[in-house]
Amino acid sequence: VQLVESGGGSVQAGGSLTLSCAVSGNTNNRYCVGWFRQAQAKEREIVARIYSRGGFPRYSDSVKGRSTISHDDAQKMGTLQMNDLRIEDTGAYFCAACLGRCYDFSPAPYKFWGQGTQVTVS
Repeated sequence: VQLVESGGGSVQAGGSLTLSCAVSGNTNNRYCVGWFRQAQAKEREIVARIYSRGGFPRYSDSVKGRSTISHDDAQKMGTLQMNDLRIEDTGAYFCAACLGRCYDFSPAPYKFWGQGTQVTVS
C-alpha cells in the first residue's frame, strides 16, 4: 500500500489549505485513512481519520470545527480541508492507512505511511 500527500504550503494565519492523499496498492475492502501532524521536536499526533467508504470521521480537539476529512473509496483519494489555520498548525502532515478497523485514535494502528507534506502558518 502506498500513499502520497500533496497540497501543503505556506499560508497566513486565518487562511485555508486542502491536503490530498492518494492511496494505491492492495488495500482491504475496508480501511481507514488518517491524517497526522508532526511539529518540530514533537511527537506525531493524529488530527483526523475516516473510514475508506467515507464514514465515521473523527477529529482531534485541536482541529475540530476547523477541519473536514473526506475520502472517495472509488478513486482512493482523500482530502483534509483546514480552515482558520493557526501558527500551532505548522508541521509536517502525513496521511496513513490502517487496514481493517481502526479503533485506536492514535498513530499505532497505521502501518502504511506517506512521505508527508509541510504546512507552515505564519
